[in-house]
Amino acid sequence: MLWFTLPEPSPVPTSGIDADLVTPGVWGFVITFLLVVAVVLLIIDMTRRIRRVTHRAQVKEALAAEQAADAATNEGMAPPE
Repeated sequence: MLWFTLPEPSPVPTSGIDADLVTPGVWGFVITFLLVVAVVLLIIDMTRRIRRVTHRAQVKEALAAEQAADAATNEGMAPPE
């Protein structure tokens, strides 16, 4: 019954590690590089779209203000009789 409580011997580590199993290699670098390029392109595209939307909003505000000013000046003038 004593042999149930005795610890098992620990395994002996191997002498070397295969570098191909540990490192991502060339394909890992290529995939990571392509992923980074895709993210950078998406960030540039999103920045461009945000700037376009804000510019359009500013133009719409300017046109609305101009139309309101034109309507106010036209209301002040009486039509000819």
